[in-house]
Order: sequence, then C-alpha cells, then structure tokens
Amino acid sequence: MCGRARCTLRADDIPRACHRNDGPIRHVNMDRYRPSYNVGPGMNFPVVRRDDGSNTDGAGIVLHCMKWGLIPSFTKKSDKPDFFKMFNARSESVCEKASFRRLLPKSRCLVAVEGFYEWKKDVSKKQPYYIRFKDGRPLVFAALYDSWENSEGEKLHTFTILTTSASSTFQWLHDRMPVILGDKGSTDAWLNGSKTDMLLKPYENPDLVWYPVTPAIGKLSFEGPECVKEVPLKTQEKNSISKFFSTRKVEKEQESNMVQSVCDESVKTNLLNNLKEEPRSTDDRLASLTDKDHDLKSNVPVPSLGDVGKSQVKRDSDEFLADTKPSKDEIETSPARKKGNIKGGGDKQPTLFSYFGKK
Repeated sequence: MCGRARCTLRADDIPRACHRNDGPIRHVNMDRYRPSYNVGPGMNFPVVRRDDGSNTDGAGIVLHCMKWGLIPSFTKKSDKPDFFKMFNARSESVCEKASFRRLLPKSRCLVAVEGFYEWKKDVSKKQPYYIRFKDGRPLVFAALYDSWENSEGEKLHTFTILTTSASSTFQWLHDRMPVILGDKGSTDAWLNGSKTDMLLKPYENPDLVWYPVTPAIGKLSFEGPECVKEVPLKTQEKNSISKFFSTRKVEKEQESNMVQSVCDESVKTNLLNNLKEEPRSTDDRLASLTDKDHDLKSNVPVPSLGDVGKSQVKRDSDEFLADTKPSKDEIETSPARKKGNIKGGGDKQPTLFSYFGKK
C-alpha cells in the first residue's frame, strides 16, 4: 500500500514529470497545493488528468489539486467524508468493484511524487523506509479520481492511488506497492484508456532504492527535510534485512545443522549404550580377546617345531639316499652314533648321510 509520500515539486514540474509537456495545460485549484515532505490522506495533492471531452492525442491536460482519499460520487451528501477508507485501490479488483469500475473509462489520472514511505512490520514495532528512484527523477503512479457533492452544495474532487503486488526485490519490506508507470508509453496508455492488463503490474526494474527514516514520519504534523534523512538501524534490524536476502542459504545451513545434530546424537546414544553393556576394564577386555584367540587356536591342529624339523630331515634324507645309493657297510649303525659320536673304521671316511643321522 502507499499512504505517505513526498511531493515538493514545483507546479510546472509535475506535468513534465508525467511526460505531459507537449500541449496546453489548464490549472484547477492549484492555489491549494502546498509542497510537503509528508503528504497523507485528506491532504491536497496535484494530479494530472485529461480535460473533459479532449481527444486521445495528449492535448487538453489538466493539473488539478484534489484531496487524497477517494469519496465516491454516490456517497450520501449527509455523510462525513472518510479520506482514509479508499486512499488506495487494489488493481486486481478495480474492474469488479463498483466504486472503481465506473471510473476506469474516463476518470484516470497520474500522481507524481519524489518518493513514498512504507513501513516494515517487526514483532515489536514498525520501521518506516523512504523509497525513490536511484537517479532522483519523480515517480509516477496510476490513479483514479471522482467528484462528490455534500449537503451544502460544495463539490469535492478526490483520488485514489492504485496498488499491486510487490516486486521480487520489494517483498522483504511489504507485500504491496503502488503501480509505477516508468515511461512515457505507460503514462500515455493509462491516460488514454488502454487496457489495464499490461499496465497494472509490479515495477521490476532495479532502479528503485530505499533506506530507513525516522519513525516520526508517522505523524502528519512532522514536516521538513528531516523526513527523508537516513537514520541508522540497530544491529538486530540490519541482520534481519540481510537474512531476508539470504533465506535460501540460511535454510540450507539449518537443514545441514539439523542433520549433523541428529547424527551426533545417534553416535552419542550408541556410545552410551555400549558403555552400559560393557562396563569391564581394559585388562578384562584384553583377557577376553586372548581367551578367544586361544579357543580358535585349540580347534586347529598345529604341528610342533620338532615335528616340522623331523619331517624336513626325513624328506632330505630320502632324496639324498635316492641320489647316492650308499652301501650298507658305509653306514655305521652303532648306538653310540645316536649320541653324536662318530667312529672312524679303517680308512673309511664319514659320509654326509652320517651327519644327517645325528638329527
């Protein structure tokens, strides 16, 4: 929505800002216009509209100072006007509601401002922001106007600013924004009664900028350049804005942390369970492992070192016998040889086989 704006433009600059500088311009009630840094509903505001009965070539433009906040012509004359009731109109429903539908053909107008204010809602408070074009040129809004006559015969002209859903870069601040007509083609199309489908869309160009301003802007009596002066935000508020632009990253980090936390908790639980099931000391566990190894070894027959040696000697001896084929009288079979004593007989020399016999 748009409920506060800055309009300190000179009267001659307003039609130029709306790209209406190519024809005659008539002024109506412009003596009521007072430039202000803080304009709100119920205050006088200049708008640009077509002159009654003018053609569609851009000629016959009226710069008309009206009250901000639509009072439909069918309002009872005895009623007290409420300018805050219809200071905005949702563009999605202007073709459906009777208050606005009848105004679309011939009661369109343009509103030129230097910037507008919007409030970001936090848990405990609202922080106002000032929104403008980066290059400082005026913003032009699409609007509708009407006239109403009270019981005293006084005729009152009022208008409402159309709003649409917020652009992708504006959503962090508010879910609505005014319909911004960013070039001459769009302002021409709006005033000339063209179809609204392509006009009443969020402004997606990246040339809008904003910054926080003093909360005092909430009072209509607060006026002057201090209204648009940037103010510092608290660290918490700065962090909340930064988090908005990195929501996806934060969500991914949170998911990762949750998974890690679950894993850590699971590991911790398993360790605790293991400690409860096995309260034995380190020596007990080593002894248990030794016993298990002993049991495994006992089930498998393992030859002793002596057996291995005897088997090897026997194989070597058999091979040697097969190669040398010694005679019986070359081998001494005396029991004394079993004790390692080798007896020489005549001129006979001990053989290799006799040495194997010692084994």
